[in-house]
Amino acid sequence: MKKTILILFLFLITKPAFGQEIENRLNGIDQEIETLLNSYKAVGLSVSVVKNNEIIYSKGFGYRDLEKKLPVNENTVFPIASCSKAFTASLIGILDFENKISLKDKPSLHIPKIEFYNSDMDNLITIEDLLSHRSGLGDLNGTLVLFPEKSSLEVIPKLKYIKPEGNVKDSWIYSNMGYTVAGSIIEEVTDKSWQENLAEKIFIPLRMVNTYTDLESMKETNNFSFGYGLSNGKTKKVLYENYYNYKPAGGVRSTSKDLANWMMTWLNKGKFNGENILPKKFVQNATTIHNIRPNENEENAFLFGDGLGWRMESSSGKYKVYHGGNTSGFSTLILTYPFEKLGITVLTNQTNSILPYIIADVIKNRMLGLQKTDLKDYPVSVIDIYMPSEINKDVNPEKKPSHSLSSFIGFYSNKGYGTIEIAIKNGNLLASYPRHEFFLEHLYYNVFVMKPKREISQVMNPEFAINFKTNNSGEISSFIINLQSNPVEFTKEM
Repeated sequence: MKKTILILFLFLITKPAFGQEIENRLNGIDQEIETLLNSYKAVGLSVSVVKNNEIIYSKGFGYRDLEKKLPVNENTVFPIASCSKAFTASLIGILDFENKISLKDKPSLHIPKIEFYNSDMDNLITIEDLLSHRSGLGDLNGTLVLFPEKSSLEVIPKLKYIKPEGNVKDSWIYSNMGYTVAGSIIEEVTDKSWQENLAEKIFIPLRMVNTYTDLESMKETNNFSFGYGLSNGKTKKVLYENYYNYKPAGGVRSTSKDLANWMMTWLNKGKFNGENILPKKFVQNATTIHNIRPNENEENAFLFGDGLGWRMESSSGKYKVYHGGNTSGFSTLILTYPFEKLGITVLTNQTNSILPYIIADVIKNRMLGLQKTDLKDYPVSVIDIYMPSEINKDVNPEKKPSHSLSSFIGFYSNKGYGTIEIAIKNGNLLASYPRHEFFLEHLYYNVFVMKPKREISQVMNPEFAINFKTNNSGEISSFIINLQSNPVEFTKEM
């Protein structure tokens, strides 16, 4: 009896001491984060840290609305961009566990009308390939962003006409399209939307009460962040990326506090508050390398690869599982060290920024007892946002087009993308996409460059060159544009 009491007493006095030790590791972290926030000229950010199945740190810094000086806290909603991919992969893992699908299935087993560009793709691509970026599809953001459909399922008929960017099972090419197809599979198998599946199977069980899958719901809250970017050292507010038809690749909006529950679930092999939310076997499978990712090995970072919705590498002698996200106005990171039961989420409202990685590195070094890096030694890297240059409305007099401008007007189509209308307005060519309109500035001969007529989100630089071609009769019959690694041709409707 005395021995039992002694053991209990020792447990009670050592547990708080251990908790205090962990807390002490983060002493002074607030000031370091503030210093980095200022160094990067970032507007705001939110951080959460979990260790041994509990939240040990959760805090906001800076502003979610710079103009109104509204502060960020742990419940401020940020778009998390490609960190969303692990959520889509998890829905697939749950369906696999329920024997409704298999990761080894071909997509056509669940989407009967799906066809890829060639028979090799039809015969070889599996759901697992879609999730690990080895389908060969490639990013294909040109069709997803510039030619959005109402749903991911409506993107499917385009796949037959889009050339692959790599070989099935023998390439690593990051693919938002792969996750768009995976989202369609989820909807076909469950007869529910991707959004409904997430709410029912993940958000509600994990008590992610401030997590959303559309901009409208996010904006209805009284605590969401606007997005910002830098241009020549000055902060500018930018538009949100909408993710119309590719939400499964990046459409989740969440908070650092909600994502702490998400991290704890992964670190606890799929369990949250004692309940099985994700299948244990899937968690193990998803955080195992399925596809080697090209990268340069460094002394403290090597063995780069992708699992299912996650990335893996050996970092500072530790097994690191993570995924970052970058969207118009925001850069994010969810980072876990499974064997150390450590998770770190950093959400920032600064686009094209490595700030989340720097802050996570500072916290990781403290929590794992690694050598600290002087803050002055971290690189300050933020890519400037796209700012349209002044539009030149004159034709290059030395290299004029081969035809009158009226010869270029018409509808140009590509079945893998959509239709673009070329028209004349006030004496200049305009290109009308489904949701965007571009002025065509003349460069030389039959080559023009797209200039946006109004502000657009910071998803890509839209200044693509359009090179018009003629047929055997000398008529303007098509144009090519570099929407993929190889030019894509749009044919004029004659």
